[in-house]
Amino acid sequence: MHPYAGKRVAVVMGGLSAEREVSLGTGAGVLAALLERGWDAVAIDWREGTSLARLLDDAGAQVVWNALHGTWGEDGAVQGLTSCARIPCTGSGILASALAMDKVISKRIFESNGLATPRWSLLPHDGPADGSDAAARLADRPLPCVVKPANEGSSVGVSIVDAPADLAAAVAAARRFHGPVIVEDYIAGTEVFVGILNGRVLGSVEVRPTTKFYDYDAKYKRSDTQYLIPPQLPAATVAQIEALALAAYHALGCSGHARPDVRVTTAGEPFILEVNTLPGMTKTSLLPKIAKHAGMDYPTLCEEILATATSL
Repeated sequence: MHPYAGKRVAVVMGGLSAEREVSLGTGAGVLAALLERGWDAVAIDWREGTSLARLLDDAGAQVVWNALHGTWGEDGAVQGLTSCARIPCTGSGILASALAMDKVISKRIFESNGLATPRWSLLPHDGPADGSDAAARLADRPLPCVVKPANEGSSVGVSIVDAPADLAAAVAAARRFHGPVIVEDYIAGTEVFVGILNGRVLGSVEVRPTTKFYDYDAKYKRSDTQYLIPPQLPAATVAQIEALALAAYHALGCSGHARPDVRVTTAGEPFILEVNTLPGMTKTSLLPKIAKHAGMDYPTLCEEILATATSL
């Protein structure tokens, strides 16, 4: 018996972050899958000017399938709201969600646990909007480097910088979003993403974008990105990648489903970049691809994630 059998499931989507459109796609997929399986599921589109607490109350929500992404959805804020309302919610809890969303804090936790992560430095969010301070502040930074907002996901505001002349524009782009700007070494090699459900690795996928990295367009708009499951890497390397990803998940105190992102050097050395605690669940998203290869279809994955919901 499913732990939430007979309960009304509110699929919360949309939200107030830069990832609103992606969240609507995730939510639509999850809602359709739950309805297909006979669940009493309703959609909640949380948008500017509405109260999520009121929307949940009006919907008679008894459990939340959190399909939000980014700020105010993935960072512990909604998790705190549902916890106060005693409504179980999918995904990691308040603290783990906040830690994972903050790339600065998660980097420090990875390092304190001896987990390999690219070298990094910070620029303040309140610096010049045009990024004119970047050249001086990053004069000693080896190139190429990655410039990104410290508190966004889905590769929003991320740039790979090859030349000093491009630093200002990259920092300016990152400063349009939430939080300080993180600058880290670019790890040349392979991009691998690991699917985790309830503390267990489901598998991993090697992604080969035609763009320079797996950016927003490659994730959600392009049709020429290659997905290799399992990754075309030595079995021992894949085992290392998945062990690193699971260790990062546990270091942050995550629970439920998650998708750590890993870069692997040409020599086979993995580096953890971040842990996504509410990974995309659109038809092109990685966690459903990994689960399908593991023998779990999309509706079953949605139900299994629902079973991990907690009010803590």
